Amino acid sequence: MSDPNKNSDPDGNHPYRNQLLRRMPADDLALLEPHMQRCDLPLRMMLVTPNVPIEAVYFIEQGIGSVVASTASGQEAEVGFIGFEGMTGYSLVMGDDRAPHACFVQLEGEAIRIEAGAFKAALEASATLRMFLLRFVNALQTQAGCTALVNARLKLEERLARWLLMCDDRVPGEHLAITHEFLAIMLGVRRPGVTVALQLLEGRALIRSRRGEIVIRDRAGLLELANGSYGEAEAEYARLIGEIGAA
Repeated sequence: MSDPNKNSDPDGNHPYRNQLLRRMPADDLALLEPHMQRCDLPLRMMLVTPNVPIEAVYFIEQGIGSVVASTASGQEAEVGFIGFEGMTGYSLVMGDDRAPHACFVQLEGEAIRIEAGAFKAALEASATLRMFLLRFVNALQTQAGCTALVNARLKLEERLARWLLMCDDRVPGEHLAITHEFLAIMLGVRRPGVTVALQLLEGRALIRSRRGEIVIRDRAGLLELANGSYGEAEAEYARLIGEIGAA
């Protein structure tokens, strides 16, 4: 891998920002490192194409990938949310070579890319690597279950507050480059509904909404508005792997 220290953490203690790479056993990391490539993640880049063999896994270092389910008629909604705490292509960890849902970049960034063949070989060589990554899969399934619950039971502004809190966990600073149209896809609603919900949050001084950008102003207020919908998946990740964002 070329120049792994180029994007190291400010404290210089670890060459990776991805939380799985930072926390996996050293011997397992050594299995993966010869096959790692840093790559950019441009907006809307397809990381996993539904129902076709997975070409590579991406350990996200910066940015966010969305796992999006769609109906035969083209209706879409986000069912998974992955940032620098996770990886894409996790079906390989569970022994499958493809996934039913798409995964694409919703906030641009960069990642560590590993070809699927090399990744599967590392999984075969180390039972501890598979077991460690299955912990992430378990945490992501918890997140998906929470998403299903809030989509069915909570108001749009409460769901939006949860989504912004999840972004805030994974994106440095308070500025999120996201459009109303993209938010509508993520939340599975019509665009006018997103506009009204953003106006409600802005009226409460929780955010500032600009064209193509949302600025978080009051995280505590968002947490209160989320009405208990945020926290369960994050606690499960912390139990299985560690606090999201902790060094």
